[in-house]
Amino acid sequence: QVQLQESGPGLVKPSQILSLTCTVSGGSITTNYYCWKWIRQPPGKGLEWIGYIAYSGSTYYSPSLKSRTSISRDTSKNQFTLQLSSVTPEDTAVYYCARYGVVTSAVDYWGQGTQVTVSS
Repeated sequence: QVQLQESGPGLVKPSQILSLTCTVSGGSITTNYYCWKWIRQPPGKGLEWIGYIAYSGSTYYSPSLKSRTSISRDTSKNQFTLQLSSVTPEDTAVYYCARYGVVTSAVDYWGQGTQVTVSS
């Protein structure tokens, strides 16, 4: 059973960097054919895909957030990290990490989500 757990500050000031870590247990983030995603849900809105890091280490970002997003990983800790720069109150959301299977074309495991509020 794969488990994902998000961690990071719940409050970030405008213009600063939002940084979240997803710790994965029960499976390796380097296992072939899985991508590790960051997804968010602003209040009252639908899910928004932010980006992912693949089993190979390659990254891909949503075009709308690409200029402000960086996703990296620490394979020794089985963790991957999201950094979103120059945040505004519009970046307030529940942030989720998730595993996506390339073969199944589906997300099969989710973290519980963590609330991040951008406010001074």
